[in-house]
Amino acid sequence: MILSSGEIQKRLSAGSGLVIRPYSEACQQPASYDLRVEEALPLLAGRCTLVHSLEWVEIPSDLAATLRCRSSFARQGVLLGGGFVDPGFRGQLTLSLVNMGGDEIQLNPGDRVVQMILHQVAGGFQVYDGRYQDSRGVVPAR
Repeated sequence: MILSSGEIQKRLSAGSGLVIRPYSEACQQPASYDLRVEEALPLLAGRCTLVHSLEWVEIPSDLAATLRCRSSFARQGVLLGGGFVDPGFRGQLTLSLVNMGGDEIQLNPGDRVVQMILHQVAGGFQVYDGRYQDSRGVVPAR
């Protein structure tokens, strides 16, 4: 089951373990939440660029998240590498953006680049405890 905007907002205010900080109502979509970039940087044509989300997220044990590139960037040739957040993850998300278009694309602070879709996990008891836990800023592959 995908969480609706109402369910996301309810869980954020109910102390359910779901955290999106800073939260912006402008980023809340009907069935997803738009993650923003924190700093300005170019997406060079033909290159992969690692950026981090402005938001700190905490995903409780009964949820997981799928990440998708927003269509406005996808229409310019931007692809998102990766895109799954396990239950129990805490931190800023490192996003791998590949510009397959022919032109450089400038990202500006606060640009909404990725949609985070939250899914309910049935019987979720195992949580993420990997090396990217509590990530801050861009974290390259280890």
